[in-house]
Amino acid sequence: MKTNRLEAFSDGVLAIIITIMVLELKTPEEITIDGILKLAPTLLSYIISFIYLGAYWNNHHHLFQITEKVSGKMLWANLHLLFWLSLIPFATSWIGEHYNSAIPTAFYGFILLMAAIAYFILQNTITNSHKDHKSIQESMGSTIKGKISLVLYALGAVVSFYKPVLGIACYVAVLIMWFAPEKKIEKTLNQ
Repeated sequence: MKTNRLEAFSDGVLAIIITIMVLELKTPEEITIDGILKLAPTLLSYIISFIYLGAYWNNHHHLFQITEKVSGKMLWANLHLLFWLSLIPFATSWIGEHYNSAIPTAFYGFILLMAAIAYFILQNTITNSHKDHKSIQESMGSTIKGKISLVLYALGAVVSFYKPVLGIACYVAVLIMWFAPEKKIEKTLNQ
């Protein structure tokens, strides 16, 4: 099975997720700068989540550019990833409205952690399905960025119970790391 149907489905789901997120945004009640400033946490949570989804889409795209065939296991691993990503609008809305609260901030980190684990599972499923392709094996090996991400997500969720802003700082740090696609995969694509 080729990758095009999986990619098209994933693109559609991610587009819907982003659409749901933007529909959650409300206009200010006051037509003043203060009205906009009151919505700043909600807008900031939207921007962060939008960039996260963009980074997932970008890395997912690169991942499937080097994938030659799709198996049933890959389809399920991809659905697993999309499930966790589909919870981002809910978590975004909750943390945007309650950014100083521990539980919404920790929950946001938990969703990000689970999406990262799901991406790791998808990547490993692809690697295991392409054991005879050395370039795929090399380009999808374990990365230090991936390991640091998991630690920062878990740390962010835990420290959110102490100080939510520290949890948010952990999530933003991961986002900054993943803003650019994985270099190993890009190197394989350029060969």
